[in-house]
Amino acid sequence: MKRINRYFFILIIQIVTQVQLNAQQRIGLVLSGGGAAGLAHIGVMKALEENGIPIDFISGTSAGALTGALYASGYSPQEIEAFVLSDEFQQMTSGELDASKQFLFREEESHAGTVSFSFSKDSLLRRSIPLNLVRPELLDYTMMRLMGTTSSAYGKDFNQLFVPFRCVASDVVKKKSVVFSKGNLNECVRASMTYPLYVNPIRINGTLLFDGGLYNNFPANVMYTDFHPDFIIGSNVSGNINAPDEQDFLGVLQNMLVSYSNFNLPCAEGIIIEPKSDISTFDFQLAKKAIDEGYRKTILQIDSILAKVERRVSQDELSLKRKAFRSRIPELIVSEISQDEQKSRGIQFAKSSLQGARKNAVLDPKKLERRYFQLYSTSQLDFMFPTLSLKQDSTYNLKLFLRKAKDFQLDLGGHFSSRAVNTGYVGLTYKMIGSVASSLHAESYFGKFYGSIKTDVNIELPSVFPISASLYYVMNRWDYFRSFATFFEDVQPSFLVQNEKYAGFQLKHPLGNNSKSTFNFRYFELDDEYYQTPNFTNKDTTDKTTFYGSSISWEFMRNSLNRKQFASSGHLFYVRARLVEGRENTVPGTTSAFEQTFRKYHSWFNVVAEFQSFIVSKKHFHLGLHAKGQFNSQSLFANYTASLLSLPAFSIIPDQETYFLPEFRSHQHMGGGVNLVFSLRKNVDFRIDAYYYQPFLQLQKNDDGTIQYIKPFKGETFLASTSLIYHSLIGPIRATLNYFPTQKNPFAFQLSYGYVLFNERAIR
Repeated sequence: MKRINRYFFILIIQIVTQVQLNAQQRIGLVLSGGGAAGLAHIGVMKALEENGIPIDFISGTSAGALTGALYASGYSPQEIEAFVLSDEFQQMTSGELDASKQFLFREEESHAGTVSFSFSKDSLLRRSIPLNLVRPELLDYTMMRLMGTTSSAYGKDFNQLFVPFRCVASDVVKKKSVVFSKGNLNECVRASMTYPLYVNPIRINGTLLFDGGLYNNFPANVMYTDFHPDFIIGSNVSGNINAPDEQDFLGVLQNMLVSYSNFNLPCAEGIIIEPKSDISTFDFQLAKKAIDEGYRKTILQIDSILAKVERRVSQDELSLKRKAFRSRIPELIVSEISQDEQKSRGIQFAKSSLQGARKNAVLDPKKLERRYFQLYSTSQLDFMFPTLSLKQDSTYNLKLFLRKAKDFQLDLGGHFSSRAVNTGYVGLTYKMIGSVASSLHAESYFGKFYGSIKTDVNIELPSVFPISASLYYVMNRWDYFRSFATFFEDVQPSFLVQNEKYAGFQLKHPLGNNSKSTFNFRYFELDDEYYQTPNFTNKDTTDKTTFYGSSISWEFMRNSLNRKQFASSGHLFYVRARLVEGRENTVPGTTSAFEQTFRKYHSWFNVVAEFQSFIVSKKHFHLGLHAKGQFNSQSLFANYTASLLSLPAFSIIPDQETYFLPEFRSHQHMGGGVNLVFSLRKNVDFRIDAYYYQPFLQLQKNDDGTIQYIKPFKGETFLASTSLIYHSLIGPIRATLNYFPTQKNPFAFQLSYGYVLFNERAIR
């Protein structure tokens, strides 16, 4: 009864309003497409309202559909302007997600992959080419929040909005324009602004739809035929494209896709405002400039408009009407989850993730937003689109269209350097989703310096507090050289080869959006082959140390860094506690000072902690603090080198992983420093990373081959790195100068591409 009474009240208001409009001059506003330049429409609406010009109807395309729909949803030009100038809008249009909306638990483990391809079992190419350059999750959720509630509350009839509204999209199959007068407002506007290759297209009632500007970029004809206004005000920031040169492929393609649009008014009673600027389609960071230009051009023509429009409406009157209109829209509280008519796979997983075990659990706006983006981070889901329907109890039914990710994901990458540490990477993942989400994964690193094979199977049980379990097997091999060789130097024979094999079980669960907890149990076997002197020959044989056993560990990670390597903003805190037990077997070689085989049982406890925080993060300058430390109760191995190899290393600069640096290995140590990042241009950083290292206990080899500890807190040193990095779409390209002061050649320069990332070591 409450809902029926509300609809009768709305109907009476609409009838009274329509009677008044029939006796008065009615004004229609037509808004063109134009991408970021189309934000000028906000300035146009602001100038019209300030001068008392009424807006009784709106029709819009693309950017015009977005700004017009927000106005028709009861938002004032000032509120719309504040929204498009917000960080949320900039993230929305660039496809970025704020750290608060990311879900560390479901992020894939860091690897050296730089490019990714997805394909299905029945198609390797046709279905693997992406149709979007930006991620649409924030865009789609924000439009649902701002517009979906409005259309649901008013019966999904665009004539019942604050201002009757029309928007157009393009049916590229039938090559025709589609006009929307009813439906889910967020869905229709999303279709209208789906610029090809920028954001992915959606289907409405089974029809695949793209940007309305392809066939009708200035819907004045829609305004005229649907609303019959007495006077039309057009705001146009677009125009027909020029004829292309025969060698201009993109120009030819654009002319093939885009039809001629009529930018004239269909009647004599009207005026066109044409804000002009040099803002390109995707320059949304210039929103303020576009709005100001729209306002300025409208003010220049305001006298002409005032002369032809007799009716006036005050801002106080509009404010009261908006308040009354918005008051009849219930708060976004979801009590039911349902699936799109296309019977999407994974809906049971989605329901469990959003509502948990309780059927029809109620989600307030805060819970809904958090769990929605957590669900979207599921790698087994490729795309999700939300719409709303208002229920009798004034809560909402959230209807989801889910598209399963393609069966296979292929990742390629590696680290390619002017030093002889080049490593390729390939990974293949098979993904499945039903009531649970699961994956099979295999990957390989390959190169002279490093090689690895890893396989794992992972199963995630969905819930408000999800949990994942995985089994894995890893083989690692490191082959260190005696020099810091480049492509132009001869690589000397290996002086140290490390092989690892381990298998285990891992249990992981989230502790908030940016935090996770991981329990790990593994069996391992470590094989080290090494010379105990730098003066070895081809006739010498290596010492061989084998250590096999098991370990159990727990780790906590909180991570909001903006990149998996070479970050410039965000925060990281990581701590891991590990218990290790195993047996050592060392067989001496010809360079050893001892001849007997050595066997020993070892058991120790290890704790490592790392902290990084960018305390200053401006547009062109970032300042970070970075520290790392370890405590290790490990006993000594058979000889100096074996003991040194088993000790934890202080590795805080990425390139340290490609060197064997004895001075940074000790039982207990800590170090810290600063990260100075100068963002010269978008995606171009100049960075300086400088650290101080302090060991607490450090080993020393005596002349007779025995081992002893030097005095506590001795062996301190510095290290630094400076880099010029271009963060390309396919990975970082950099020129780096590293400084390790205790080395014979302390400065090491390299040119490189890719990430210096390897599979986790077994226990070290």
